[in-house]
Amino acid sequence: MAVIPLTDLTERAREIFRLVVEGYLADGLPVGSKILASDERVNLSPASIRTVLADLEGQGLLAAPHTSAGRMPTEIGLRLFVDGMMQVAEPTREERATIEQRLSDGGPIEQALEATSSLLSDISGAAGMVMVPSREPRLRQLSLVSLSPDRALAVLVGEDGQIENRVVELSEPSTASALEQASNYITARLAGKTLAEAVRVVQLEVASGRSELDNASKTLVERGLAVWSEDAAKRPVLIVRGQANLLDEAALGDIERVRSLLDDLENKQSVAGLLENARQAEATRIFIGAENRLFALSGSSVIASPYRDREGKVVGVLGVIGPTRLNYARVVPMVDFTARSLGKLIG
Repeated sequence: MAVIPLTDLTERAREIFRLVVEGYLADGLPVGSKILASDERVNLSPASIRTVLADLEGQGLLAAPHTSAGRMPTEIGLRLFVDGMMQVAEPTREERATIEQRLSDGGPIEQALEATSSLLSDISGAAGMVMVPSREPRLRQLSLVSLSPDRALAVLVGEDGQIENRVVELSEPSTASALEQASNYITARLAGKTLAEAVRVVQLEVASGRSELDNASKTLVERGLAVWSEDAAKRPVLIVRGQANLLDEAALGDIERVRSLLDDLENKQSVAGLLENARQAEATRIFIGAENRLFALSGSSVIASPYRDREGKVVGVLGVIGPTRLNYARVVPMVDFTARSLGKLIG
């Protein structure tokens, strides 16, 4: 069923509809005619309210989970509310300061991404998700330091100033001079290149016989670069935090839906594919329930926003996932501000 235009609703129907949706999003419970009749903003009898509720149900905007229960919005009703009636609550100065502080505690970018996912979970009461940036660091310097005859410490300094360490297992003992030669070669010949570009340069030079490295140093260069390439391939494309938030009291009454949602989250590649749909968006996107095939069974909502590096290039997507009764008015601007704050940390 298509979403009807908001203009097709009378002013009275719009007000009743808005109160039902806001009540449901506040506590996750259906809203009945008695509750609406006690609201001073509604100047209607319970009988008149029931007539309006029945009309809204007939239009596919509301549903009654039980015969004697109140009404709750359908996914179509939620879409109408989010697109045409919702008034967002921008983060306060204190909330903005808290978000920026939690994301800028220093450390490698992976740490900031994990902090972002946890932060999104905390501010939404749902699960937070962050896609790892699909970009490689550019080399400024790489040093190899001996730890033992068959192990070395590789210290990579990126052009963005990030410093990372990895332990390299050596296939055969290496001398200090071989480690130094490999380090000097990488810094002099490969600075400014991504890891993938650096590996290709080394392979081409070795294949053409133009490499100045001896066999021992060549092996060290290849192993030093490979340890980062292997590490990048093993990194999750998606960091999810706060799944326990999905097991609240309201969710326990619909445990099959929650189990379906947790199963979906285990399939991180599919969830990452959904977030990719928000990569080209200019603003935060909202996916409600069956609007996305992945969450058709669990009936969940996703609020997602792209985040950009300092040059304005989209490098990833972050967001939250939870029940359709998310507090959209509060969470949407929080997700948007968090995306902008994370972007300031991406080189």
